[in-house]
Amino acid sequence: MSKIRILDEQLANQIAAGEVVERPSSVVKELVENAVDAGSSTIDIAVEEGGLSLIRVTDNGSGIEGDDIETAFFRHATSKISSGKDLFRIASLGFRGEALPSIAAVAKVECVSSPDGSGLGRRLVIEGGAIAANEAANAPQGTDISVRELFYNTPARLKYMKSIQTEIGHIADYVNRLALAHPGIAFTLKHNGSTLLRTLGSGDRLQTFAAIYGTATAKAMLPVEGDHPDYELRGCISKPEQTRSNRNGITIVVNGRYIKSFVLNQAMLQAYHTLLPINRFPLAVLELGMHPSLLDVNVHPSKMEVRFSKETELREFVEDAIRRALGKQRHIPGPAEPAERSKPAFVQDRISFHQPEPPGVNEAELNAAKRLLREETGIQRDRGLSGPAPADAFSPSRPGGAASLQGRPPAAAEIA
Repeated sequence: MSKIRILDEQLANQIAAGEVVERPSSVVKELVENAVDAGSSTIDIAVEEGGLSLIRVTDNGSGIEGDDIETAFFRHATSKISSGKDLFRIASLGFRGEALPSIAAVAKVECVSSPDGSGLGRRLVIEGGAIAANEAANAPQGTDISVRELFYNTPARLKYMKSIQTEIGHIADYVNRLALAHPGIAFTLKHNGSTLLRTLGSGDRLQTFAAIYGTATAKAMLPVEGDHPDYELRGCISKPEQTRSNRNGITIVVNGRYIKSFVLNQAMLQAYHTLLPINRFPLAVLELGMHPSLLDVNVHPSKMEVRFSKETELREFVEDAIRRALGKQRHIPGPAEPAERSKPAFVQDRISFHQPEPPGVNEAELNAAKRLLREETGIQRDRGLSGPAPADAFSPSRPGGAASLQGRPPAAAEIA
């Protein structure tokens, strides 16, 4: 009896969902990437209870034709590649054709889409991989997909979900990075009715950076530019004094796709060299453009990891561009210039132990008065009078002293 058998499509989709749909943020990633590939200029994301209750993504892109809306939820159904050669020149974010069927296998999905502005569209409802409704509906141009009760039929996956705060944190982190990768798209993220992110879609990456990290941080960023026969680099990096305790502030975009690359992270840290404190990391947004044949994005189902064909050359190019951007700035502050004072902060009192003689005193008259005083004192002693004249009788500072004798010698009666 044969022991090997082919799994039915629903079970196969649930198994595939384990590779593609790890948590609510994975659903948001797949749906938003499809909206970007559709050429949308506005993407609205609404999430409830960390994405476990509801994930709704609405865009104004090219939409899905009525005849294709059901086919889009089949495994390996895609409009982005048609042959094996296309795998070497992938220019879209999604291409595997596994996202929609994997999501529909573990949730209740409703998709309403219209390819034009006629107001006529199609509505498709799938619950646990089974089609529940496929009917005509009124819809504006674009696609509106709602995912409810994620993992409702796979309780083992639901059991290992983290808290609501953790799940919404993962969702917000990815939407922020995708907004930095596509500043020309207006993103809106809401959780339980509260707006977490809103970008204008003006095409200015620094403006999008300010919406995520704040205006003060955005103004302090340094621009980075670099050109190479194979690569083009644009972006911005933080000054050495603006650092984080982890690498979460580093966003690397390759051909519009947010990726995680240990090689490029190391190239950035090597460019900063000793300018960074120990165990501190910069803020950075780097956008690399290259020919699709120079990288392989078909490495992991999540498409977050890529493989570069000229890895060493690319690392040197990125490191050199960042080092040049840092070299244009002075990072060690010099001594502060002393502030000019209009007047002294305080005036110290001066104490003089030698009091000068008052002006107008004639030295000759003063000596004559002293001589006359000595003669009068001698006469009084001869007559039996006691008590010497005070020593400071003619002190210039004493009232009635030398200053009062100006012009005439004092009489003996006045001295007594």
